[in-house]
Amino acid sequence: MDEAREILELQQRIAVLEEELMRAQRLSSVGALASSITHEFNNILTTVINYAKMGLRHPDDATRTKSFDRILSAGQRAAKITTGMLAYARNSSDRIEPCDLKKLLEDVLMLVQKDLQMHRINVDLQASQSVWAKANASQIQQLLMNLIVNARQAMGENGRLKLIVRDNPAEGWGEIVVGDSGCGIPHDKLPHIFESFYTTKKPDARGQGGTGLGLALCRKIVEAHQGRIRVESEIGKGTTFTLKLPRSESPAGFIDTSAA
Repeated sequence: MDEAREILELQQRIAVLEEELMRAQRLSSVGALASSITHEFNNILTTVINYAKMGLRHPDDATRTKSFDRILSAGQRAAKITTGMLAYARNSSDRIEPCDLKKLLEDVLMLVQKDLQMHRINVDLQASQSVWAKANASQIQQLLMNLIVNARQAMGENGRLKLIVRDNPAEGWGEIVVGDSGCGIPHDKLPHIFESFYTTKKPDARGQGGTGLGLALCRKIVEAHQGRIRVESEIGKGTTFTLKLPRSESPAGFIDTSAA
């Protein structure tokens, strides 16, 4: 009985540590974007200040209306970014339900957009319609954030990030593809990239490299969803990850107007 109880306690402890690890990895992903997000907020504040000054200097209604419109637009963008960051960092629900994969990807892109722009990464987004799958929204966003940040780090400036959301009803999957034009991963290392603490990232100028936890947690998330993740890579040409999640029909009453 003592041995069985010890095993149970260890299993519970491992579960707690895994949850803490996922939370730390989620915050680490946001930390990797801190510089670009700060830069974006600086641009937003500059816009607000300049148009506030314009509105104060010019008494005519047309100029003031234009100033208010620009200030409102900048404030709304700031609100979207902060809302996305808070939702991404705080959401720890383990509920799996029908999710719009296109919407999940667009929400992640809102957070990484400035980082990609700063590194002159061209984004090729192919997501013409909503694709529904059974998923935990926060966990899949964490997975996508990790894959996109990894892809950006694997590319130099003027790289190309390819993102695809597609429906695969024949095989029962909703799929997301994240591909980069980066350095690629050696074939002898590919079988190990989902192992904990294994990393192919070299230390940067500050001596910081990968932790080897990001892709291991991605695999854990995919397994919890009963999904699949596949990687293809070629040295000098780039790497492509394909995420497959159990397909779901759109919730009753939902109408996709994105293509209208």
